[in-house]
Amino acid sequence: MTTSAENPEEPCSGYCVFIDTLCQGPVPVVSDDERFVVFESEVAAQREIAEYQIARLEEFLAGERDFDEAMAVDEYVVAVTVDADGVIVDVEGRRHGEKRGSEQ
Repeated sequence: MTTSAENPEEPCSGYCVFIDTLCQGPVPVVSDDERFVVFESEVAAQREIAEYQIARLEEFLAGERDFDEAMAVDEYVVAVTVDADGVIVDVEGRRHGEKRGSEQ
C-alpha cells in the first residue's frame, strides 16, 4: 500500500478485491479477520483472486465443488484509498470498514 511518510494523516492508496452483493452492492471480500486487506499493487490483488480460483479448481478436481461454481470468477480488483481512521474508500466514493452506526 502506498503511504505518506511525511504525513500519516494523509490517505494511502492501494487495491482491494471486491465482489458484488445483492444487499450491499460492491464490497471488499479479502480480510484478515479484523479489517479488509489492501494490496500494494494491482498485480498482488489479482494474484489473490488467481490463488482463490486455483483452490476452487482443486476442489472441483477432488469432487468437492461442481464445475460451474469452480469456474465462476466473481471477484475483481478496485483501486482504493485508506483514510487515517482505516476506512477504505473506493473509486465511487463508497466507504467500507466503518464501525456500525457511522456508516453512510
